[in-house]
Amino acid sequence: MMTLQEMIKSFEGLSGDEQDLLLEILQQYRAETREKEILVNFKELKEAMANGTAKKGTVEDLINDLNSELQPSNPPYA
Repeated sequence: MMTLQEMIKSFEGLSGDEQDLLLEILQQYRAETREKEILVNFKELKEAMANGTAKKGTVEDLINDLNSELQPSNPPYA
């Protein structure tokens, strides 16, 4: 397996057209991978909604939930 540095050096050795083609292929691969991730997330959300375990609320509710998760339950300093 090539290291990232080796891949970059190989990329630099390609012609401009080859670099463009490789970038196009990588962008397409990344788009397909992202589509699969979104589909998995959607299926998980759909299942959570069906089970009644999905949280619903406003953006403000989400922010409050996230902030409360960041707050330590037993702060080390008082």
